[in-house]
Amino acid sequence: MTGTATVVGAGIGGLATAIGLRRAGWSVTVLERRTELERYGAAFGIHPTAQSALDRLGVGDALRDHAVPYRDAHIRTPDGTPIARLPLERIERKAGRPELLISRPYLLDALLAGLEAFGDVPLKLGERVTDVDALAAGQDLVIGADGIRSAVRTARFGDRSGPREVGTVAWIGIADFPSPVHGETWGSGRFFGLTPVEPGRTNWYATAPEATTAEELRGLFAGWHDPIPRILDATDPAAWIRYEMRHLYPALPTFVSVDARHAPSAAGPYAAGPDSSAAPVALVGDAAHAMTPNLGQGACTAILDADALTRALAAAPPGPAGVVGALRAYDRERRRSAQRTAFASRTLHRFMSTERTRLRDGAVRLLPG
Repeated sequence: MTGTATVVGAGIGGLATAIGLRRAGWSVTVLERRTELERYGAAFGIHPTAQSALDRLGVGDALRDHAVPYRDAHIRTPDGTPIARLPLERIERKAGRPELLISRPYLLDALLAGLEAFGDVPLKLGERVTDVDALAAGQDLVIGADGIRSAVRTARFGDRSGPREVGTVAWIGIADFPSPVHGETWGSGRFFGLTPVEPGRTNWYATAPEATTAEELRGLFAGWHDPIPRILDATDPAAWIRYEMRHLYPALPTFVSVDARHAPSAAGPYAAGPDSSAAPVALVGDAAHAMTPNLGQGACTAILDADALTRALAAAPPGPAGVVGALRAYDRERRRSAQRTAFASRTLHRFMSTERTRLRDGAVRLLPG
């Protein structure tokens, strides 16, 4: 089926959803509250399932033009001793293609180019949505892709679910030299990650207690194995990105809002009125299931949401009932899967950040190689 939709949020999930809807024949508008898109350079891991979804959206080749494969990575102790291998080889054997890493600006550029290729999808920057029902009154569908502090989610789903801090600060940056090792190093209450991001450069990330400053961060990792201190010394703290780690809690009971107000009326499919005041809503990405970054699945889950939602809408019969049925199908396909991933990431964060390192490291050594 086709219709008119507004996507609120122009991050990875919002742009991917807009592309999928437009490919299915929908008329789409994208609204973004920022006056320019965020272009910081952190690396995203793109699992083979998300790569396949990007292929279906027509941007897989653009992804691969700038991505690098992620292989041969380990979990280490602070002195550099490997205690486990990350399961990248198993992922590649099972999927027939490797995990890929790509700088966020490159992925954003690929999605923007895919959207701009249609030539008729407005992307309106500096548009802060304050009245979701007024926005939805003239649409067949509204997509909330506006992040962990989603205005769309609050308006339609209430404020019971919202951002929850985990008491840890994450720092990320890019070093302009290649690392001799990749993977994660787990210490007591903190950890450090190293991945490739493009030839000759290294993506790094670190976590530490919430009150840690940039200079204190260098001190926390000063005695750790090479190249961790070297990377921190060689990069400018002014270019580091700091954010307090949060997740969405409690988990939402549904990713879609299709209540009685959205039944067809004589005035039109979703015209304003006593029985039908606004179009239904679907949430994607962080608006639906924001998670800690420990599994590196934030971008992947947003892409999979976009793919599942737009596939369901493309296959739906015409009319309001078709939209409602497609949204329910999307919720069935994605909600439990995404929430399991979010729960696993949060659990892994606690496991990685523990101060009981002997028990944790002993358990990690039992993992298959």
